[in-house]
Amino acid sequence: MTEEKSSVHVVVKGRVQGVGFRYYVLARAQASHLTGWVRNLEDGHVEACATGPRAALQQWVKELQEGPPMSRVDEIRTDWDCPLENFTEFEIR
Repeated sequence: MTEEKSSVHVVVKGRVQGVGFRYYVLARAQASHLTGWVRNLEDGHVEACATGPRAALQQWVKELQEGPPMSRVDEIRTDWDCPLENFTEFEIR
């Protein structure tokens, strides 16, 4: 039996642009078999949306709190009530 899919939208604040953060998010999502996207925002934050099993999403959000070397995560806002989308892969936008 497979776990029901869930979706989460995150906005990560801190030193998260110019340090490989989007590629870190992509790699962690692909390792967990999540689908969705990640992008930089004009205000210096990073935004992402992912779909997959709830436990894998929770672990992914936890990994984002660490980030890659040279990054600093000050805050992660999560929205677990975002609409479930049918992504086919995880991509950088």
